[in-house]
Amino acid sequence: MTMNPSGTRVSGVRYSLQESNTTDLPSNAGATTYNRGMQVASGALDEIIIKITTVNATGAIVADFGNVIQSLRLILNGTTITDFRSGYASAANNAPSQFGYFLNSLGSGRMVEVPSDLTKEVFFRIPVGRNIPALSRLEYTLGYAATAAAVTSGTFQVWFRFNDRMTTTTTVAASTSFNHSISEEQVIVRLPQGVPGTVAGVLIQNDSAADQMDGLRIISQSDFSMPVSMIQAFNGDMYNGVVYADDGVSTTQQTYAIQVAGGLFVPLFGLSLDGGDIRFQVNSTAVTTRTYTPVIVAPVNGSGELIGRQTQPVVTNTNQAVLAATTETV
Repeated sequence: MTMNPSGTRVSGVRYSLQESNTTDLPSNAGATTYNRGMQVASGALDEIIIKITTVNATGAIVADFGNVIQSLRLILNGTTITDFRSGYASAANNAPSQFGYFLNSLGSGRMVEVPSDLTKEVFFRIPVGRNIPALSRLEYTLGYAATAAAVTSGTFQVWFRFNDRMTTTTTVAASTSFNHSISEEQVIVRLPQGVPGTVAGVLIQNDSAADQMDGLRIISQSDFSMPVSMIQAFNGDMYNGVVYADDGVSTTQQTYAIQVAGGLFVPLFGLSLDGGDIRFQVNSTAVTTRTYTPVIVAPVNGSGELIGRQTQPVVTNTNQAVLAATTETV
């Protein structure tokens, strides 16, 4: 149930602009962090959309815009709903970003960008799936890495997408950090307390653009260690499943890749929380630090009072979106 600016309750899909400013942008002067809070509209909040446009000098961000996203925390009514930290972030990384890869692992098109050198336009769509009451408050903390050239102007916007046919609540939980040696080690990925649901998957990130891992055993799924390429074959990466913008390759279409160096999304097929924390056995080929970010989903309903009904439902489900990107059948 969504309240539009005139106070009328509406149903179906509806987009609402919540914040627009010209300050929350990256800079070539160094890493920057922005904190902002706002009162937001009520309703069945399907996703939060961050739209960023910039006018910049050539080469400010070599590949996709997500390469300068160091961190993003979203807090809705005092509860952290997304807590993303990039394993590495660099405007000079001429490859798909960790942040873009992560979002698109939760559903195709969750990060999309117009490929261009001197002007950037990017959309980040973060799944939320929560019914929020009137007088709700959103806070965000956004961290950027420095751009490689000057950003002269731009606009930062936060949009809400309301949808009374959303079916899952999505929580991007805080990551577990693990200092690896050159050996096979057990990693325990901590899950947050008091968050119901199942685990759709875990994002594994290295602290550099290199895998430095030649085996991974997902204890809930496999009796043996699997090579990284085998997981990439099954999670959808290997058949050009990684989509990103690279204006050095094309300004008329997206660019495709079969992997993200140092990044691996592992679908867990709605793993129950009954067994407690998640366990991996990781064979690291270097002394390095990896982070493990779990995504938790739970059923939810969005409902609305009918005043002119859209006849084509847009049913959203993060579990099914993760599964659709793999070689498994939804």
